[in-house]
Amino acid sequence: MVRRRRVPRSVASLDEMFSFLAEGFEENGVDERSAFCINLAAEELFTNMVRHNVAASDAIAVETEINGDQILLRLTDFGVESFDPGSATTADVSAPMKDRTPGGLGIHLVRSMVDNVAYEYDDTAREMRVTVVKLRG
Repeated sequence: MVRRRRVPRSVASLDEMFSFLAEGFEENGVDERSAFCINLAAEELFTNMVRHNVAASDAIAVETEINGDQILLRLTDFGVESFDPGSATTADVSAPMKDRTPGGLGIHLVRSMVDNVAYEYDDTAREMRVTVVKLRG
């Protein structure tokens, strides 16, 4: 079953997004660990959209689909420039703190918590979609 909601473009809207996700997790018996991973990915991706796609003004679409052992989360941002989060510099988590450069840690965490991250951009509509897939368990 696919569930969709538009969430206002604001970090203050994270609670609304988490409530929406929790309802779907409860309806579908999603385990606590898988829910934690999806919530972390959702928070990081949503927050990045709010902070970095500053020209956009529309709400961000949040979509979930749960099929068997697969949990899909898709975030769509409207009226934005193309940016592939997968092309972001990967954080070197083995480097000492003093040698690290800012950026990349969030997407590193997302990649480590889910099984797949995919990015799409529609030039005509100026829509950016990031889809993550987490296998239960």
